[in-house]
Amino acid sequence: MSARDHDDDGNLFRDAIGRVRPLARERDALPERPRPAPEPEQSRLDEARVRDELLTHAIDPGAIELGDEISYLKQGQSQRLLQKLRRGQFSVRAEIDLHEMSVAVAREAVRMFIDDCRRHGELCVRIVHGKGLRSKAHGPVLKQMTDTLLRQRGDVLAFTSARPAEGGTGAVIVLLRHA
Repeated sequence: MSARDHDDDGNLFRDAIGRVRPLARERDALPERPRPAPEPEQSRLDEARVRDELLTHAIDPGAIELGDEISYLKQGQSQRLLQKLRRGQFSVRAEIDLHEMSVAVAREAVRMFIDDCRRHGELCVRIVHGKGLRSKAHGPVLKQMTDTLLRQRGDVLAFTSARPAEGGTGAVIVLLRHA
């Protein structure tokens, strides 16, 4: 390319663009520095606090599942039914909490609750009986009463201790027969 062609290209460009004015240069403006990577400071503090609490606080034995699960499957029912109940594959439709009840009051409350649930077609229910941590030497009396009562009822197909998120060994999920 000759110098003349180069000048022609420049003139052609300027004719196409039109008048231009140069930008004013800011001498103080420096290119922005890249920002440092974000530090998860609060997460780090939370983790340190948990670690400290574990080292300084006694572990609450009541918060630990002791493996004292209860379960029952009515004779003639498929073992698969109990497995599905344990896995939470049934929708819990009603719940009763027996905390602070005497055994006699709780027994009658469970009977009425189950009868009412069957009348309304609620066939998967939860009974919260507690873990019996305040039952002293007698053990978990409401839990034992619930276990015994449910095994005696003809309308109970199966029951099992709840999953940890649903009350663990302090609750039982019950599957009832259709009315």
